[in-house]
Amino acid sequence: MPGLGPSKPVYRVALVFLLAPAVIGAGLAVAVWALQYRPPQSGRIQASGPVAAVRDDLSWTTVGGDTGHLRHSALRQLTPETVGGLQPAWTYRTGEAARRGKLIKRSKFQATPILAAGNLVFCTPFNRVIALDPATGREKWVHDPDIDTDPRPANDFNCRGVASWTEQTRAARGLPCGERILTATNDRRLIALDARTGRPCKDFGLGGQVAVVRDSETHRPGEVQIVAAPAVIGDVVVVGSSVADNRYAAAASGAVRAFDVRTGQPVWRLDPVASADGRTGGGNVWSSISADPTRDLVFLPTSSPSPDFFGGGRSPDSPLTNAVLAVRASTGEVVWAFQTVHHDLWDYDVPAAPTLFDLDRAGGRIPALAFATKAGFLFLLDRETGRPLFDVEERRVPASDVPGERASPTQPHSALPVIAPQAVGPSEAFGVLGFDRAQCARRLAAHRNEGLFTPPSTRGTIFAPTTGGGANWGGVTIDPTTQRLFVNSSRAAEVITLVPRDADPAPPGVAPATGSPYGVTRKALLSSLGLPCNRPPWGALTAVDLSRGRLAWETPLGTTSTLAPLGLAFQWGTPELGGAITTSGGLLFIGAAMDNRLRAFDSRTGQTLWSADLPAGGRATPMTYAVGGRQFVVIAAGGHSILDTPRGDFLVAYALPMERIGRE
Repeated sequence: MPGLGPSKPVYRVALVFLLAPAVIGAGLAVAVWALQYRPPQSGRIQASGPVAAVRDDLSWTTVGGDTGHLRHSALRQLTPETVGGLQPAWTYRTGEAARRGKLIKRSKFQATPILAAGNLVFCTPFNRVIALDPATGREKWVHDPDIDTDPRPANDFNCRGVASWTEQTRAARGLPCGERILTATNDRRLIALDARTGRPCKDFGLGGQVAVVRDSETHRPGEVQIVAAPAVIGDVVVVGSSVADNRYAAAASGAVRAFDVRTGQPVWRLDPVASADGRTGGGNVWSSISADPTRDLVFLPTSSPSPDFFGGGRSPDSPLTNAVLAVRASTGEVVWAFQTVHHDLWDYDVPAAPTLFDLDRAGGRIPALAFATKAGFLFLLDRETGRPLFDVEERRVPASDVPGERASPTQPHSALPVIAPQAVGPSEAFGVLGFDRAQCARRLAAHRNEGLFTPPSTRGTIFAPTTGGGANWGGVTIDPTTQRLFVNSSRAAEVITLVPRDADPAPPGVAPATGSPYGVTRKALLSSLGLPCNRPPWGALTAVDLSRGRLAWETPLGTTSTLAPLGLAFQWGTPELGGAITTSGGLLFIGAAMDNRLRAFDSRTGQTLWSADLPAGGRATPMTYAVGGRQFVVIAAGGHSILDTPRGDFLVAYALPMERIGRE
């Protein structure tokens, strides 16, 4: 007898409808779980035995590790076998988050500490100089230069580090200021401090300070600031400056200045822009400076003349801009210059100090330097002559369609591996759904887009890489033993549009470039979902074998875990700022990415071995040293005002736990 209820097939259909949401939900939950970020050390069996104690090594005495910015340490307590055991050793808070209130949002904590007089010394974005005990993080002294915070600096509040100098006789006698800290400020002062006490050196300038750039040399307060650490070579301290971009056609001078490290008296001044008519400025050295004391040379990475994107009002020939300059440290004489971009219209500066090392070749050892550019090129030069050690070819590039512009017909192209894509076309558009990929393809097709060095235009020009690079101020690190270079890069595209002075109405966000016939707008090339229109990775770490000039390995750097919904950690890389360091233990350490982590890589293979979540954005270059039997790795975590990573005021040190340290 048939039942009174629904038939079995009806039950089955109902069951499907009832269970489908649960199954789909469970599947989504599993997918979300699978895409959560997990530290690489969590999936590996970690060595747990004792690790030999290491002798004290306090040799990281400049922000680049040494005067040549090698960013390499001979320490080897941490290796691919032991690095998984790294733990926080101490955390220090500068107090700036509480002291500055809303101003902390306009800051970038990018300092790399140095070691001087047995102290770990660094600066905050507001130029307070702090000395800590390197073993414990205990505060030893603080100097506050009380900078003027009313005019907002053009590049926000920032200080990437300090420098040190020692007068051996005076230091041996324990006299004040025998060991000095040199620091430069957002309000353009150079200050000398006693490295042991933090007190100003009264014999330097006026009460311990000199004015580097005077108010009369700028258009407005905040137009010029000093962000990078000074460079000390012999008895001279060399200082560059950051100049506001695209506010004026004739921006403030980008002159580099040298002072006597004892007295603060000016020694020389070098302006990379030779302009008698006052129609341009800039060409400044806003980043770090490397030095070769043996050869009495400093190496200056110069930027573009102003304004960035229209050069019709400036000379088409400015050979000391967008270049590396080898300058006699004692006199300011230019020994040689190597230009990477002719008549720059792309803001493709040389963004970091070149790294000095000795290149091993069959014919012997060559004193060399290496550097990366915003355009995505690597260059390797003889540091005595500036001669390229790998081919550099002048290639024809697109012409300008803007009246009055005189774009260079050729640009230098290096034969070394390119570190970031230099073009993106409509067929290469990226999207996670069909509609956003099609949207990106239309945007890529709507503008001038003829590849690298396509000049800016009034209909908009695709820049790939963006004006932020490619490479940026983090520079490169080199392991001198393996002859391998490492560099991190951002990989994105943007639209640069020249806006005629009489445009009515003017589009929002126009940088005025007052005195030029064109203002300019800059827009990241994103889909309506907020994702870059170019394919990932959007940030990468690259290793290059310098003995052969070939790519060794490459890997995405960073995940989307702090950017995507539900913490989904796609291995797509992120735009980044900060640099890497290497060690003789076979490791590379880097923060830089937007997911706010410090990572350790196997420098031989590129495998990620360890990571740690930072308490704020880690847009700084780490450093390392050894004290009390342990090797420490230290990084500043304070975020970035433009990229809007979480702000903070942390300095974090990592080391193996004491219970694992055996005898030396």
